Parts: sequence; structure tokens; C-alpha cells
Amino acid sequence: MAKDQQTKRLLSRRDTLGLIGGAGLAAIVGCGGDDEKQTTGSATNTTSASATRSAAATTATRASTGSPTAAPVACVVTPALTEGPYFVDERLNRSDIRSDPSSGAVKEGVPLRLNLTVSNVNGATCTPIANAVVDMWHCDALGEYSDIANGAGQSNTSGQKFLRGYQVTDGNGGVQFQTIYPGWYRGRTIHIHFKVRTNPDSASGYEFTSQMFLDEAITDSVLARVPYNQKGSPDTRNADDNIFNPDLVVPLTTEGDGYSGTLHIGVQAA
Repeated sequence: MAKDQQTKRLLSRRDTLGLIGGAGLAAIVGCGGDDEKQTTGSATNTTSASATRSAAATTATRASTGSPTAAPVACVVTPALTEGPYFVDERLNRSDIRSDPSSGAVKEGVPLRLNLTVSNVNGATCTPIANAVVDMWHCDALGEYSDIANGAGQSNTSGQKFLRGYQVTDGNGGVQFQTIYPGWYRGRTIHIHFKVRTNPDSASGYEFTSQMFLDEAITDSVLARVPYNQKGSPDTRNADDNIFNPDLVVPLTTEGDGYSGTLHIGVQAA
């Protein structure tokens, strides 16, 4: 897609916090990875807390295996969340999103590997979706996004593409991303954006957007390390963030000097 066709939403971060009211227009279903609830239009169905906690424990164990294609163990529902101001449709197909392709420079930070599985949900059944485009983007260890000209409170990173990329789901609906643990910026808790599209070039294609969050005990440990400790303590914790949803906290396991996590996501795509 040509640069002038790329979508950039350069809203202020405070404006971003006001967009959460529109999140009810879409729904996502996590098949085994998180405690989740389903929202489709105005209808909401909620699974039992005990069932979703059990599913989360199962997928936390699977995170350590490195498989992005583990079979879903339950169909539970999580909410769609606002896209935010910094999505750029780079069409950058890669699993390791840590580097800037133009310079080869790799962003410093604690390694984080994320396995995602995308499924279509029909009642209690999850069916893997193959060939879906899954985008991921987030800020670096010091809270800056790439390819942003005038983001509030951050430097001009136009033309850089670090910590952005997409993968296409395999036959089991799986993708994997190698990245770093995000840092923080004013007004938001630490988070990672993702988007699922069945056909990005068609107006009839299904699109779902949300965010994932991280456990604050792990976050506190990460923020004490270099280079995160250059910035000090975040001004917004999970409980204070207007967008945060506890159902989208990704369970992490230790992997080398970093972490890995698994999120099974299912969408209600026609």
C-alpha cells in the first residue's frame, strides 16, 4: 500500500483515552488464553470465572513450549478495545519486529515472545482461521512509537519502523512475534496493540482491534532493568488506565532472560 494510503491517527494520548466508548462495536473471543467476555453489538455473554481461569492456566503452561498453534481448549470472550492514535499500515511482514528495517538497529529491551492463535467462534466451537493478517505494534522501552511525526510527548520517528509488523496465520490459526517488553508513556499503562484482518484490501473483510496488557509484578521487575530504568516509575498503573481490561492480561512465563506468553483469540467473522 502506498505511503499516502497508510492510516495514521495522530490523536493526543489523552484523546485516545476517550475513544474507549466505541470499543463495543466489535468483539474478540480468546480460546483458552485469558479470562474473557463476548461483546457483539449490544449483546454480551460472559463465561464463568472458574472456566476462564482454568483456560488461562492451561495456556500459560503452553506458552513455554513455543508453539503458536496449540489447539484451543475453550471458547471464551474478550472485548475489543480502541485502536489508539499510532497504527500505521506498514505492511511489514515479519515475525521479529525489534529492528528498524532501514538501519538494522535493534531496539534494546527485555525479550518477549508472543504466540497468538486466531479462531472463528460459532457457539461453543472455535475453528482456526488461516490466512488472517495479524498486526502488532507498541512503544519501545522508553515509551516511543516508530513512524510518528508529531506524537504528543515523543520525538519525530518518521520513516522508522521498529516494533511494528504483521504475520499471516497458518493452518492452525497461529502466528508468533518476537519483540521486547514495552515501556511506558504518560497517561497509559503498559500495553501492546494488535489487529486481526481477514482481508485488509477489501471493504468486506473482517477487522478486529484490541490491546493486551501485562502483569504489574513482572512490569516492576522489568522497569528496574536497563534501559527502562532511565525513565523512572510509570504515572499510570493498570487500575488507573481508562482502557485497561483485566481479561486481556497475557499470562507470561520466564524464557531465558525474558518472557513468553500465549493469547488464543477468536473472532466472530462472517
